[in-house]
Order: sequence, then structure tokens, then C-alpha cells
Amino acid sequence: MLNAPMPSVLPVYKRYPVTFERGEGAYLYDREGRRYLDFSSGIAVTLLGHAHPHLVGVLKAQAERLWHVSNLYGIEGQEQLADRLVEHSFADTVFFCNSGAEALECAIKMVRRFHHDRGQSQRHKVIAFDGAFHGRTMAAISAGGQAKYLEGFEPALPGFPKVAPGDLGAVAQAIDDETAAILIEPVQGESGLRAWDASYLEGLRRLCDEQDLLLIFDEVQTGLGRTGKLFAYEWTQITPDLMALAKGIAGGFPMGACLATARVANAMAPGTHASTFGGNPLACAAANGVLDVLLEDGFFDRVHIAVETLRHEMERLATAFPSIITELRGKGLMCGFRLNDALVNGEVVAELINHGLLTVPAGDNVVRLLPPLIISEREVKEAVTTLEEVFQSFVDEQASTGGDGQSAP
Repeated sequence: MLNAPMPSVLPVYKRYPVTFERGEGAYLYDREGRRYLDFSSGIAVTLLGHAHPHLVGVLKAQAERLWHVSNLYGIEGQEQLADRLVEHSFADTVFFCNSGAEALECAIKMVRRFHHDRGQSQRHKVIAFDGAFHGRTMAAISAGGQAKYLEGFEPALPGFPKVAPGDLGAVAQAIDDETAAILIEPVQGESGLRAWDASYLEGLRRLCDEQDLLLIFDEVQTGLGRTGKLFAYEWTQITPDLMALAKGIAGGFPMGACLATARVANAMAPGTHASTFGGNPLACAAANGVLDVLLEDGFFDRVHIAVETLRHEMERLATAFPSIITELRGKGLMCGFRLNDALVNGEVVAELINHGLLTVPAGDNVVRLLPPLIISEREVKEAVTTLEEVFQSFVDEQASTGGDGQSAP
């Protein structure tokens, strides 16, 4: 039997059978004109929804002036963006790139260079956590360590010992003379929306200070307002030494950033790291446009109203449908629910699409709700109504089959 012809787009994505033609605010429209409420946001990317007028305006204006010059020259918008990120974070400096994985690569390199410059080149290990996801490069999947992403790409790169999250004692035990840093997501996204207590993250900071290690926060998905503050570390009393950003930083335009303190970044010099496209004029115009909106007075007050409305409504649904929802997870507008094991999250996501609501599956049988930060109370309630209708259809089906897939007598 002949193999099927190879499609022109490398078939590494399992796509749902819908193609979108345009978007406006919190909604997407397919080629037939059907409207969908977008609680996926391009996997936590389109922070300000689709075709946001301010972002459209700044990107159009930049496109008419300058697209790309490379980092051989000064880039005005890049300097402005770096200044603003420094002003509103713990960091002293920023490296711009194109994705979250690249931002993590930069952080890992900076960690090694920091210890190298202090005469401790043996310090190269970065402690990471079971269930983590840090991107798709070899270093990123090695740091994440999940078997499904490593399969066929072994051996994993050395230098990323794993521990179970939530146990400070296990982290302390994993530290040795070769340990350089600890890397953690404040909320694990891909593995099922596991949010860590502030006290745990603060404990990691203490360990780093006691052992002269660096602390890296992967805020690729949590950063830029997704949890209800500009950065997730702001829910704690500590700051990291390095932080990776991407996803929503430019509202859908490809961009990543690695933020660092001067103490760490002083080890970097011309030639130690670079990016051809990183921080180009178009990306920086989009990212500055995002910050224009996020930093407006009252913006996060409106986000908090949406967060509280969604939390309250999801608690109501969890009570009403205990055979569907076993646990609510996440933080802010990076939230979702774990399904009863009798259901499969991918199938539930597909059924929600059929009802006009876009969500995202995650590990541990979780469905993620990632609406844009501009979501209104009305749109939250619209999404919840759809969830309720779909949940009720599953309950009715369970009742008709006796809960085991067989017709009830």
C-alpha cells in the first residue's frame, strides 16, 4: 500500500475541522460566517482579542515606516519597550527574541554564563519540575522532561534534574555542587493548570539565596496580565533573577523576551547571544501597543471583574455538574477544570466548538479557559451558558446509557 502524499504543511498538528477568516474582539468567524466565542486566545496569545483598534493602528503605522533593520543598528521602538518592561518589573535589562522557547534558551545561557564568569563553570544544572512545559527546542523539552515531547528525540540534553513540585525538601535534596538555578512556571499550563502557592515560590527564592543559585520564572503563559496582575510573580513577596515572556507580549505578533537583573546580565557581552529578528520594529510596535492598553488606568480593575464573574460561575457549574467537573484549576484568566475520567477533554473541546465556544485541552484531562483580557461580564456569561448546555447534554447521555455507554433498561 502506497503512503499518502505528504502535505505541503508539515503534519505535526492535530487540528480541529474549522478555519477562521476574521476576528473581532472576543469573537472569531469561520469561512461560512459562523461566530465563535474565543476562550482560547490562540493559546493565551491574543490578550486584547482580535483586531483591537489600537494594535491595528500602531502596526499599520509602523508597517508604513520600517519593517526590519536587524540588531546591528539601534531600534527606537525596542529601546522604548525595554524601558517600559524594566520600569514595570523587577528587571534591569531585556533581551528580545521571537518565542517562549527562545526566551528560555536565553535564560539558560545567561545562568551558565553568570556562573562561568565567577569561576564556577561546573555549575550548569537547572532544577526543573515534573509536569513542566518550557517549549519545543531540545533544551526546552529536556527541561520539561515530559515523555510525550521527548519520544523519538532522545537522549534528552543533560543538566536538567527533575523534582516533584510542591515539596521544598525535594528541591533542597536535589541541589549539589553543579546546580546553577531553579526553573519554574508560576502556573503550569500544559500539564493541567497547576498553580503554586505564593509560600512555595517564596521558599524556592530562599533556597536560591541560601545556595547562591538563580531563580528563573517561566512566565511565557502567565505574563502580561493573564493571572490578573501584569506578572504572576507579583502575587508573591519575591522576584526572580530571570523571567521568560512570550505568548501575549505582542498581542499575537510573534515575540519573546528574557528579562534579567543587572547582577546576572553583567556576564553577557557583545557576541554572547543574538537574534536576527528579535525585537524588530514591527514586533516592538505591537508590544508597545499592548502595554499602552494594559497600563491604562482601570484596565486591571475590569480584568478583576471578569475574573470574579468567571470564578463565581465556574464554582456554580462545578456544584451543578459533579459528574462532569472534578476540580477547578488555574488563576485569573488562566483557568479551567478537570473532567471526570469518564470523559475525554479533547472530545469535550470538540463538542464545545460545535456549540460555538473555543477552549484548549491540557494535560491531566483538563480543559483550559483562556479568554482575552478584554472579555466582558456578558461574554463570560455567554461562555458559561454554552458550557452548561454541553455539560447537560453529557449528563443526559450518561443517564440514557446508565453511565457505562450502554442503553439504560
